[in-house]
Amino acid sequence: MFLKEIYTQRRDALMSKIKGGLLILPGNTESSMNYPSNTYHFRQDSSFSYFTGLEIPNLALIIDLDSKVSTLYGDDFEIDDIIWMGPQPSIVDLASTCGIKSTAAYGDFEKVIKEAALAGKTIHYLPPYRGETKIQLNAILGIPFDLLKEKASMEFIKAVVSLREVKHPYEIEQIEKACHTGYKMHTSAMKLCNPGVYEREIAGVLEGIAIGDGGCVSFPVILSQHGETLHNHDHSQKLETGKLLLIDCGAENGQNYCSDNTRTVPVGGKFSPIQKTIYEIALKANMDCIAAVKPGVKFIDVHFLACKVIAEGLIKQGLMKGDADAAVKAGAHTLFMPHGLGHMMGMDVHDMENLGEDNVGYDSNTTRSDQFGTAYVRLGKELKPGFVVTIEPGIYFIPTLIDIWKKEGKHTEFINYDKLEEFKTFGGIRIEDDVLVTENGGRVLGTPIPKTVAEIEEIMK
Repeated sequence: MFLKEIYTQRRDALMSKIKGGLLILPGNTESSMNYPSNTYHFRQDSSFSYFTGLEIPNLALIIDLDSKVSTLYGDDFEIDDIIWMGPQPSIVDLASTCGIKSTAAYGDFEKVIKEAALAGKTIHYLPPYRGETKIQLNAILGIPFDLLKEKASMEFIKAVVSLREVKHPYEIEQIEKACHTGYKMHTSAMKLCNPGVYEREIAGVLEGIAIGDGGCVSFPVILSQHGETLHNHDHSQKLETGKLLLIDCGAENGQNYCSDNTRTVPVGGKFSPIQKTIYEIALKANMDCIAAVKPGVKFIDVHFLACKVIAEGLIKQGLMKGDADAAVKAGAHTLFMPHGLGHMMGMDVHDMENLGEDNVGYDSNTTRSDQFGTAYVRLGKELKPGFVVTIEPGIYFIPTLIDIWKKEGKHTEFINYDKLEEFKTFGGIRIEDDVLVTENGGRVLGTPIPKTVAEIEEIMK
C-alpha cells in the first residue's frame, strides 16, 4: 500500500467532482473455479483498490457526498478463518491503513443503500463487470441485469477516469517495477526460443517469473508462431526453424500496476531476409510513434502515423500500391493492421476498460470511427502529461481476411493480392512498448527490451 494520506487525498478529490448522494464501490469477492472453496487467484476491483489500497475480498466502500464521510464495510475474521489463513487484521485496522475512520458490518452495506434510495438520495455506481457484483447490485437497487451498465453513473465514471488517467510519480514507480519484471519475461522467452521447444514450455516460464516477482501476469500470455491471430492463447505448437514467435505478455505487481510488451522473434535466432524487411517496417512505425508522443497530440493522429509508415513500407515491397495517404484514408492498411495503436495502462493492463472504452479513450473532441479496423482504436483523445500508453503497431498476414477481401475485390487499387499469396504462411509481427507522456514528450518505461534485429539476434545466440 501507499501512505494512507494518498488514499484520503484520492477520495477527497473524488468527492470534489460529484454533487450529492452516495458513491458505492463494492470490492470484489472470491470467485470459484469448480467448487466454493477452490477459487481463482483473487484480484481486487481496480477502482476499489485505487481509493482504499485494500486487497482483501468481501469489502465495500460508501462515500457519502453530503456528509463527506467514507465508510468501509466488512466483517472481522472468525476463528475458523484464522485457523486456515493465520492471524488477520480487524476491519477497524484495515480502515485505518487507508485513512478511513468509519466502519460497519458487511451486511449493513445493502441496508444503508436501500435507506438512502428510499430517502431520495442519488446512488452512484460504476458499471459492474463481474457476475457476483451484478447480482449484488440487482438485489440492492432492483435494476434489471441488462440495464445495470446503462444505469451506471456517468458523473462517477468521468470523475474516476479524470483521476486515474494521470499517473503520479509514485504510480510510475510501481509501473516501472512491473516493467522490470516484463523485461525478465521477454528476455527469458528470447533465450528459450529454440526449435523443438513447445510454446507452452515458454509460456509457463513467463508466468512463473511474474509470480516469482511477487505478482502475476497482467493478462493471459499471448505466445504463438501464429502471430497473425491477434490474441492467440493457444500454446500447443512445437517451435520450428523459419517461423516467427510473437510474444505479448506483461506483469502485474502486488499493487495491481501493470506492464505490457510485445516482441516478435525468429525461432532459432536468425531473421530471414524477408522477415527482417517486414519486421523493420513495423519497428520504424513503433519508433516513429514513440517519438511523436507528447502532450497536446491526439493519440488517433499517432495511430494514423503508424498506419502511414506501414503502408509506405508495404508499398516499397510491392504488397501495397498507390499513394500511402490515400490508402490509409480508404482503410486499405487495415488488412495488415486491423487494430488500434495502443491503449491506456495502469492498474489494469487496458486501464479502466470496465468503465467503457469510449469513456476512457475518447471525449467530446474525439469520437470513435466506424471504419473497419479503425473502429477498434481504444484510445484516440489528446494526450496529457502523466498518461501511460502502449505503442504497439503490427503487420499481420491473415489468410481468411486476405481471401475475403480478395473475393470482394476490396481496395484493389491499393493491395497487390497476387503477391500476397506468397505471404499467407508468414504469420504476424507486433512490437509494443509502454510509454509515459512527459511534459515535453514521451519516455519508454522499464529496462529496454531488445527490439532491433541486431539486438534480438545477439541475445538469442
